[in-house]
Parts: sequence; structure tokens; C-alpha cells
Amino acid sequence: MNDAVLTTLSTPDGPFTVLEDDRGRVLSSGWTADPDRILARLAERHRPTRVLDGQVRAADAVDAYYAGEPEHAMQVPVHQVGTELFAEGWRRLRDIPAGSTLTYTAFASAMGRPDAVRAAASVCARNAPALFVPCHRVLRSDGSLGGFAWGLDVKRALLERESVAADALV
Repeated sequence: MNDAVLTTLSTPDGPFTVLEDDRGRVLSSGWTADPDRILARLAERHRPTRVLDGQVRAADAVDAYYAGEPEHAMQVPVHQVGTELFAEGWRRLRDIPAGSTLTYTAFASAMGRPDAVRAAASVCARNAPALFVPCHRVLRSDGSLGGFAWGLDVKRALLERESVAADALV
């Protein structure tokens, strides 16, 4: 991979760092100011050869998300590398509307693999462009939050911001 641009934005949930490739596609993002944590979300062979500080195209979508327009984040191009199963899972995550959630079981079914609940959880765990591919909208079957690479406080805040019913936030 060639050059990539990295920037950290201020959000109500803390610093949010975005890494974009030279085509403006988000490779990785998350609630940290540490570039190494963002790069670590990518397999070493898929990391850019050079990372430059600069402005990213996705910044406006992040601002729109925090201004109450979460659908803009779903319009941002992303680039993820994985198996056919992972690619399908990441596509399906982008189909979950803001304000809605799925359980890992329902997410596995949406991926066309109803028996692959653990694989569905792995799809979420390996999702590098957080926010733009909303893995935070997937919950455990008992309605609890489950895991999130950027912490359960951030996951809860995102779901609350997206107006998910409070009983899903157990």
C-alpha cells in the first residue's frame, strides 16, 4: 500500500482518529489520539508504507454524525481486506440503520450464515473503520453491550446518540 493520511478530530466521545488511503477510503478509525492503535487495527501487510498528517475527507461525515446525522458516516468509502465471509459481514453492518441494533445471532443470519455466530462476532472484532462500519450496533443475545474495541462507554454513548431504546443498553 502507498501513502495514507491520518488526522485526529475532537468529538464528544473523545479524540477520534481516521486513517485514509490515497483514494480517500477509510482504512481504520477509532476513539484514540494514538496513531499506533489505529495502525494496529490493520494486518501488517495491509498497512500503508507512509503515513502523513493531514486532512481526511471523512471529517465532514464525523462532524455530521455528531450533529445528529449518522447516515452520513455510511456514505464514506472504506477499504477492508478479508475473506468472503468477512467482506459480506462488513457490508451487512453498513445496512443496520442508526437507531437499530441486531444481536450477534441475527447478524449471523443477515450474513447468510445463521449457525456462524462466533464468526459474526469475529467480523465485528476485526472491523477497523469503526463508526463508518457500525459494529457498535451489534449486541449480545441477552441485550447487553458485549464488546467494543474502543470501550463500552463509547459504544453506549454511540447507541444513545443514535436513539436506541434504553433497555438495549443493559
